[in-house]
Amino acid sequence: MKKRLRIKIKGHVQGVFFRHNIREKAFIYDLKGWVRNSKDGSVEAVFEGEKERLEKMLKFCKAGPIVARIDEVKVEWSKSKNEFETFEIIE
Repeated sequence: MKKRLRIKIKGHVQGVFFRHNIREKAFIYDLKGWVRNSKDGSVEAVFEGEKERLEKMLKFCKAGPIVARIDEVKVEWSKSKNEFETFEIIE
């Protein structure tokens, strides 16, 4: 069953290739959506795909790349809207 996962990751998460790592994992897990840096220093992302794959992505986001420091991950689950064709980094 397809779901939608929206996350906001706070901590030392910008300038550590977090968005690029998320994009690579999204391709591996066949997830659609986007990721971006926020003005408040966090990283935000929206993913759509199979729930098991989304859970793997969430696990990765809670750990992050080795040089990141994760202080908080806000999570919001909802129904898939099927609005994405690929996964993008939004500037």
